[in-house]
Amino acid sequence: MGGLLSELGKKLAERWLSLLVLPGALYLAVATTAHALGHTHPLDVSRLTGQVTAWASASAARTLGGQVVLLAAVLAGSAALGLAAQALGALTERLCLAADWPTWPSPLRRRISSRVTARQDRWDTAARHWHRHRQDAARNRTRGQRADPAPRLSAHRALVRIAFERPARPTWSGDRIHAATVRLERDQHLDLATIWPHLWLILPDAARTEITTARQALTRATTLFAWALLYLPLVVWWWPAALIAAVLVLIGRTRTRSAVDTYALLLEAATRVHAADLARHLGLEITGSLTQDVGDELTRFLAPSSPPQPPFAG
Repeated sequence: MGGLLSELGKKLAERWLSLLVLPGALYLAVATTAHALGHTHPLDVSRLTGQVTAWASASAARTLGGQVVLLAAVLAGSAALGLAAQALGALTERLCLAADWPTWPSPLRRRISSRVTARQDRWDTAARHWHRHRQDAARNRTRGQRADPAPRLSAHRALVRIAFERPARPTWSGDRIHAATVRLERDQHLDLATIWPHLWLILPDAARTEITTARQALTRATTLFAWALLYLPLVVWWWPAALIAAVLVLIGRTRTRSAVDTYALLLEAATRVHAADLARHLGLEITGSLTQDVGDELTRFLAPSSPPQPPFAG
């Protein structure tokens, strides 16, 4: 038991250090640089070195008590900044996925609705272009010919750059996860939101680990946007902070898309592979693969009942 608690404590300390303290300490270092250099000498390393040396020579910094207080302040400040970034990261993730955008405030909702409509128009045009290439290829196969696949593949890449399925959200990342629900509903008549909590309980450990890892990667990626927002106020004192924020935004965008794609793939794959096992576990009759009829039955079986009608007044 003691060994288990010791190992758990080590893992918690590692996560606390990597997720909160180190990024926060880097932020404090950049903030210190911004304060020391300002706009007038933004890249003057010798000036920065001299200022740090002057601070280190102060009487308070040379005593053991002063050093302990300074170290504690740095650790506390770094952890506080890390917690702030985590909280802000949850907000940026919600904005990035935009799953509940129809419930957002009216002015924002109207602008998002216009963006979704524009994305749908672009997707419809790209989808028609892709389907024309598919139809041409099918006609050529009936004649015993094989069309060059390059135009068809290029049209498909243009399509998925907008969304894998017809857009329903304002962002690519939100639509990527939404595409998994659309495909499962279309192919197997499964409502992912209804069956997923029950499916999660019977998934093998390996599948759970992969999905959890992908979900954590998505959280870390969207947190980079939060750090970019935290770096922006430093631009008031030191303009290179804008470059740091821009780099974080670019890295965050790339990592978020990659993490969302992996997470959506795993959600869909786990559901397709194990939904039949869930049906059997619940006692539904199923032979072979999961048919659409069984998918309908499974969804109805797991959907919660509607609340009773309230009594009539008076």
